[in-house]
Amino acid sequence: MSGSIVCSDLTFAWPDGGFAFDHLDVVLGAGRTGLIGSNGSGKSTLLRLIAGELRPTSGTVSAHGELAYLPQDLILDSESRVDEVLGVAQVRRAIAAIESGDPREEHFAIVGERWDVEQRTRATLDQLGLRQVPLDAHVGACSGGELVLLGLAAQFLREPDVLLLDEPTNNLDQRARAIAHQAIASYDGVLLIASHDRELLQRMDRMAELRDGALTCYGGNLTDYEQAVAADQEAAERSVRAAEQDLKRQRRELAEARIKLDRRQRYGRKRWETKREPKVRMRKRAEDAEIAAGKYRNMHDDKVRQARERLEAAEEAVRDDDEIRIDLPATEVPARKEVLRLTGVLLRNGPLVNWEVRGPERIALVGANGAGKTTLLRTIMGELEPDAGEVRTLVPARYLPQRLDVLDERMSAVDNVVQAAPSATPNAIRAQLARFLLRGADADRPVGRLSGGERFRAALATLLLAEPAPRLLLLDEPTNNLDAASVRQLAQAMESYAGALIVAGHDAEFLREIGTTTRMRLDDELRRC
Repeated sequence: MSGSIVCSDLTFAWPDGGFAFDHLDVVLGAGRTGLIGSNGSGKSTLLRLIAGELRPTSGTVSAHGELAYLPQDLILDSESRVDEVLGVAQVRRAIAAIESGDPREEHFAIVGERWDVEQRTRATLDQLGLRQVPLDAHVGACSGGELVLLGLAAQFLREPDVLLLDEPTNNLDQRARAIAHQAIASYDGVLLIASHDRELLQRMDRMAELRDGALTCYGGNLTDYEQAVAADQEAAERSVRAAEQDLKRQRRELAEARIKLDRRQRYGRKRWETKREPKVRMRKRAEDAEIAAGKYRNMHDDKVRQARERLEAAEEAVRDDDEIRIDLPATEVPARKEVLRLTGVLLRNGPLVNWEVRGPERIALVGANGAGKTTLLRTIMGELEPDAGEVRTLVPARYLPQRLDVLDERMSAVDNVVQAAPSATPNAIRAQLARFLLRGADADRPVGRLSGGERFRAALATLLLAEPAPRLLLLDEPTNNLDAASVRQLAQAMESYAGALIVAGHDAEFLREIGTTTRMRLDDELRRC
């Protein structure tokens, strides 16, 4: 395969005037490139520009070679057939017509060299764990994870030179993720993949970070990138300390220079008053002294200004990825205290659940896509009625759904928390929100106008600061669509949470980071694994 991606002086502005990129230059050749950046940094926008779905405001962007693109939100008509989604339906029909005795030239033109389309398609589906999916089936019969893998299969079947993937492993269970990882790792063209999946990013040849409208490339995988950034930050912090010391020194020298000038001026006035020299000579001496003093003062002013500029430049190189620091003592649950009991609960989708949760357990709820994890969480919270059995939550409980739709997006973060904690004072709420990195105007802005990461922190704050304090917290795929900084901040918040925690998710690394102590698998029933 041969191909490349070239962006030259690329600028893209949204209709409201906000810039996603400004004069971006990049060339990507063969190999796997992981595209990373905070939520809202423009990763999906860049992929859409390369794919031709958006037009640049100025500059150029192009992909050389056959291009395939899998968007983040894949929408398929449930009535479409699998072979239509895969792009092989027309060829299959033409081959069937020829084999049934129809020798029209148009059928041969459609088939071309693709007589093995059935075998290649089945091999690709097998590679992606879709051996059981018939080509004649309707996609409405496929699970959400199968639809994502079908979309991936469709791109591979095109044998593109350039492949663009936007969060291809979101919502995939652990088995499907492993399959997708292998398939993506085997692709040998030009791959640009936007993802927060750490395990997938460890398979990359290079990392490209979008930050403040600029794209910076780093050789190696995610670990190599993190080590390079850590080294850069250490150097940047040293530069800040050196620049601070230089600015102090220049200010001190400026103060000393002003003292010297004041002394000279006093001496000059004294000589004038005593008239020890002719007036003409004294006037000339005074003029020369004033000129020299001005130059001297300007020289030191310039040094201070330059030192300040060096400090500002050094500070800009230091990343401002703040950390959440909160204290949640009211969420504490004593050891062995029962917080949740499900007795003979038959979920709507079929699984039977008997379950007791005690003390501050941290439970990872795992299972295949469609097993019923979300149904179970919503049943615990009383949003769904079970077909049979009894659910008892014995402590205050809160639930963070996948879609983060726990907030009134017309209201500010402050007002959302006020609704959840009506007895708290506005000042106390603002102080707590500041610990969730929502400060000043950000805390007063309507939630719907916040960035993805800010909206997530507002939702988390609303849950954790609620009255009464939640002593059982349910999280449903919390790391989906979160950037690396937000995932780290969620893990930090969970360090302060002292209650029982149930997390449905496929992100094995995150589940380890938050210290899950129990692993429960849901399939035909719920059992410890």
